[in-house]
Amino acid sequence: MLFYISILAFLLLLIMVSYRYRAFIILHFPQRFKLLFPTLQNYAPLSTFSEQANAGVTSSEFDIEANIHDGDSRTGLDEQGVQEVLEIMRRERVSFDQARLIRQNRILARNGIDPSGMPLDAKAITRL
Repeated sequence: MLFYISILAFLLLLIMVSYRYRAFIILHFPQRFKLLFPTLQNYAPLSTFSEQANAGVTSSEFDIEANIHDGDSRTGLDEQGVQEVLEIMRRERVSFDQARLIRQNRILARNGIDPSGMPLDAKAITRL
């Protein structure tokens, strides 16, 4: 009985992980398989500034369109960061700027810094 439960748990874990990383996994499927499931084509990574601007990754405070008009030669924003911001926007139903702020506060918290920029470590020297 425990054997079957562990197999079920493993399969559920495999399904959850494959759903979470579907954009990366789909890139490795053969083209014939992708043609059988056209909805798999929806998960293509955003690679240029114009694609990212069309996906809503721009605002008046963070203007990607200025990079497009200036002829910026870079390929675009950090793909992982863009996906995190889009996921926050979808999950928490916030604007692009609010999602960027939430992501930045999470990064600061992981590194032991509060949202105001002060370190949370009691031994940190903040003034001389």
